[in-house]
Amino acid sequence: RRAPHLRVMKRSSTVTDVNEVVCAVCNGNEQGKRKSARSKSVASASALLVEGGHVGEAPLHVCQVHENDFAKVVIVCEPDLPKMMGALHPLGSLYERPVNLDVSKKQHTEFRNLLRSHGCRVLTVREILKFGTERSVSARLELEDMAAKSLSYDVSPECEDRLSKKDLYYIGEEYKKQVLEEMSSDQLVDILLTNPTVHITPSYRDTGFRATYQFSPLSNLVFTRDQQITTCKGVVMGKLRSPQRANEVQLTKFCFKKLGLKVVGAIEEPGFLEGGDFFAAGWDLCFIGIGLRSNLEACRQCMENDWFGAKRVAVVKDDYERSQDRMHLDCVFSILGDDCALMLEDMMGENSPTRRLVDEYVKVSEGQGTPGFGDYKLERESIEFSQYLADNGYQVLPIPGKDQLAYGCNCLNMGDSNIIAVHKETARKISRFEHFHGNVEYLPYDQITSMYGAVHCSSQVVHREQ
Repeated sequence: RRAPHLRVMKRSSTVTDVNEVVCAVCNGNEQGKRKSARSKSVASASALLVEGGHVGEAPLHVCQVHENDFAKVVIVCEPDLPKMMGALHPLGSLYERPVNLDVSKKQHTEFRNLLRSHGCRVLTVREILKFGTERSVSARLELEDMAAKSLSYDVSPECEDRLSKKDLYYIGEEYKKQVLEEMSSDQLVDILLTNPTVHITPSYRDTGFRATYQFSPLSNLVFTRDQQITTCKGVVMGKLRSPQRANEVQLTKFCFKKLGLKVVGAIEEPGFLEGGDFFAAGWDLCFIGIGLRSNLEACRQCMENDWFGAKRVAVVKDDYERSQDRMHLDCVFSILGDDCALMLEDMMGENSPTRRLVDEYVKVSEGQGTPGFGDYKLERESIEFSQYLADNGYQVLPIPGKDQLAYGCNCLNMGDSNIIAVHKETARKISRFEHFHGNVEYLPYDQITSMYGAVHCSSQVVHREQ
């Protein structure tokens, strides 16, 4: 990796409001035209990526070695029908507060445009699922088969006993296949995202049936960070804690398969792993948080199978708090550069009642590892997190608790310390931090954060380049 002190040029830290970028495009000036043209080329590159997992002639290597490497391919999921359903009862859908769906769509569009302005290929879940279905019969059939698993017809046993043989056809698999075959690709995607159950009773008039509907929408799929982690080895499919999110992993795994991206493994129970707990920090080190969502068993599986790939694994333990407001490591911590990070101030120090403690596992010779952890051996235990970062050469910017609650810590590093932040005061603090030598762009995102996540949560970077 490049060493910070070997950089040829030290750039000044600045804060850019994303509205300036959007206005530039709208006003049609030269800078805006260039960005608009770049967005069109991104769409074309996205299609090439989906087609067999290739960009141009070279196969895409799914890899994230360091959070400060340049983000090149990002998967997102725009707010859509499932989010509207989730907004009907925010707390029951794991949301923090009520949501304005129209505003959330606009803010997410601005987020995608900002990613593209950094040269990223931005793929949406809907785009991936639909790709090729208008031209390829096999792609269309795959989508129909997935939809068939997500759509259920239900009739009570006492009603079923009263149905004629002819009527039984209309609650069976053959009729469901006929229904799905006539649907558009967007309808099929909506089925995958909402998991409908049709409850059927005989009406003995009109068309002979009456239907009521029940849905299990993937109302948190907008947070594409969590279903998996991307390491220097590839994609590891996670295991989500909340029942509301149980079906998300299979859907994103289908997307990775369709993209031709390498999935190196999957967490099995009793392991739980959510992507918001993982940070890649080079070939030498990665961070994985455990506590409210991810657990040590998932870390053990990753180390036993060498899915992390790093020489050292820092397991950051949330033993003393386990709050929904700080459910993942990326709620309280972020990597701003090769030697720069931010962290929730309240949890810093040995005397903090909510301190995080680090257990460090180091890759050793074959057969010398801690039993069950493959070739990784537990070398250091319960080191206070900010001290551990200092020991590893990081300068840490403390973020006040009130700013953390406004998602100040949940920012996205696009590479080489180009940061997207959703909290204006935190954006200014980062830019003024003497050890930060990059650029910060501020993005209004309050209608996405109302769902309990920000820009790091709502992006899955599957490919970074050094």
